Amino acid sequence: MDAQASVKVDIQNGVGWIKLNRPQALNSLNVEMVETISTQLKEWQTDNKIALICIHGEGSKGFCAGGDMRKLYDLKNTGIENYAERFFSTEYQLDYNIHHYPKPILVYMNGIVMGGGVGLSIGASHRIVTETTKWAMPEMNIGFFPDVGASYFLNRMPGHVGRYLALTANILKAGDVFYVGAGDYYLESTKWDGVIKEINETNWHLESAHQKLNLILEKSCITPEPSSSIKLLQKKIDEHFHFNTLEEIIASLEESAHKGDEWAQATVDIILSKSPTSLKVTLYQLQEGKLKSLKECLDMEMNLAMNFMKSHDFYEGIRSVLVDKDYNPKWEPISFNSVTEDKVTSFFQS
Repeated sequence: MDAQASVKVDIQNGVGWIKLNRPQALNSLNVEMVETISTQLKEWQTDNKIALICIHGEGSKGFCAGGDMRKLYDLKNTGIENYAERFFSTEYQLDYNIHHYPKPILVYMNGIVMGGGVGLSIGASHRIVTETTKWAMPEMNIGFFPDVGASYFLNRMPGHVGRYLALTANILKAGDVFYVGAGDYYLESTKWDGVIKEINETNWHLESAHQKLNLILEKSCITPEPSSSIKLLQKKIDEHFHFNTLEEIIASLEESAHKGDEWAQATVDIILSKSPTSLKVTLYQLQEGKLKSLKECLDMEMNLAMNFMKSHDFYEGIRSVLVDKDYNPKWEPISFNSVTEDKVTSFFQS
């Protein structure tokens, strides 16, 4: 096992271990990483000696902060299309395979779990969150759109919570992750080493893997799950985010803000700071994804991803957050009215 590899792979007692190993970049994903994980999962899928897969991240700060968007920024003038197509097509196929994997997959979602990290975890059979979990689809912060199957899984969250999370890039803690259906077990992070030890000391067999893993996790994860702040906001979220246009959502929030609702004011301020193009494309994306299968959603997102590689706001968002870090993006256009319906639908063309 190469200590310097960006993904470390190990096998013990019938368990395939995958560790994301770029802690200096919060384990953000590049082409090599998604290709390595994809290849490994395909290999283990038909290997009868492997009964269980465990995926976790090196370092205490995060499981995975998403795709390595800085890499895409650096390639914007030199062959971005080839790299982007290779990266997104491999990543989305990997995410699809995790959703449909025939063996149990355990994902330890400690610290930052965002974007591509959500893609790796959302479809797994066993998902552990901790007191440090920070879960988000933060693409709106960089002028992009929520991908990795978000058109599918955000639509399956309670009420209009998925829209709210997509348009605000709000960060969820453990109790909220349970509430939206993105986590299964709550474990204090200090107990993770004990779980690893117990998993490695168990003899695993295909026919009993699910049952044995359930027993280990139920014994270790006895802490009651934390409460959810999103659950308390559900009524407000549904009241404002059920509209089918961004203008109506903002008008509804502003009306409540004028009546003294501080949450509505804070929410509208957050939305108005994002790229008008990304916001409108994302709302349309979620409406389109409502009746689509996961595969259809990922196919749609592939078109979106490649079209965003030609979008000013994508590179401007990355510049402001990851390059210059001035957090002062200059979106083009800067008004919602300038983002026409034709402009929005052009992002969905192959």
